[in-house]
Amino acid sequence: MNLKQITDQLVQALEPLEFSLPVTHVYNPLLYARKPYDLYLDRYGRSPKEILLFGMNPGPWGMAQTGVPFGDVKCVRDWLGVDTPVGKPEREHPKRPIQGFACPRSEVSGTRLWGWAKNTFERPEVFFRRFFIANYCPLCFMEESGRNRTPDKLPASEQKPLLEACNLALRRTVEYLQPKYVIGIGGFAEKRAKEVLSDLGVVIGRMPHPSPASPAANRGWAESARMSLTALGIVL
Repeated sequence: MNLKQITDQLVQALEPLEFSLPVTHVYNPLLYARKPYDLYLDRYGRSPKEILLFGMNPGPWGMAQTGVPFGDVKCVRDWLGVDTPVGKPEREHPKRPIQGFACPRSEVSGTRLWGWAKNTFERPEVFFRRFFIANYCPLCFMEESGRNRTPDKLPASEQKPLLEACNLALRRTVEYLQPKYVIGIGGFAEKRAKEVLSDLGVVIGRMPHPSPASPAANRGWAESARMSLTALGIVL
């Protein structure tokens, strides 16, 4: 099963799920932004990989716009070379419009993560020889105010079927990519990896999340990321 097939099954499993207030809008970029996501997989998703990095879920100015994990528009377009038409979600939040690659906003987590990759490896082809970047959950949850709500803040009854679907997709992704290392970008992702992958013989670790909401990430995130990988035995 390749990454596109894994994605198809994940989309199918997520389709019937419903979410209650305070969530008012749910975006799934694997539906309306599937073209750039598929191009990302075609170019960079070939197996095997040494290291899988994965985050929690899309931000409204990143993957929600471009379909690519941590997908800041400029990084995806100018460094990854991915730029294709993007559609619209069924219900669009008036404060979080989907503009695709015309979106003028930057996604700070994405600029930091992909900027680190660019500064370290220079060319995407070099980075992706060893690495792949994914998201655990493809859904972006928003409240009426436009505030982002992360999956760990959902009620337990809504988390359960969501995590079951995403756990299976994560496991299948690791089985396909055959990485030696699976690194959660942030604590939530690391926790999911430990629960789902403990019997697969991979080294599970964590690197700090590049979100500007994290005070630590605002103090030299790239160096902290490098140190986290070095501590796991990954030589850059």
